[in-house]
Amino acid sequence: MRKPVRSVVYGTTAQVNVRGEPQVSLPAELRYRTADPYAVCLSLGAPLTGPVDWLFARSLLAAGLRLPAGTGDVRVIPRHRGHPDRVGVVLRVRAQEAAVDIETSVVSAFLMRTLALVPEGTEGLHVDLDRAVAELLEDAE
Repeated sequence: MRKPVRSVVYGTTAQVNVRGEPQVSLPAELRYRTADPYAVCLSLGAPLTGPVDWLFARSLLAAGLRLPAGTGDVRVIPRHRGHPDRVGVVLRVRAQEAAVDIETSVVSAFLMRTLALVPEGTEGLHVDLDRAVAELLEDAE
């Protein structure tokens, strides 16, 4: 029996900083789907090219509210100096890096809603293996 896929979507505005470029404000969304219970998506809207999606661990986003977290392409950093009301998400592609600042209250509310749908530690109970295999086979065609 398939479980219904439920989701959480929070829209906000993010401040994006790229070294050597002026800071820009972009529309952003934080998304979560019970079909992929370990992951969150940060979608950044770019006016000319459309949105860019970054998928990373929900646990990484949660950990980054308290302490710097992550070591790879995505790091999450609480902003204590100068912007205590913001969380920084640092995104890396090759040698390029962008620092995305999002209001801490938005990230916290988003995470609380995701945890209400899928409590921490129960993610494995929400993985639909039949659906995952079907999606993999679909992508292979």
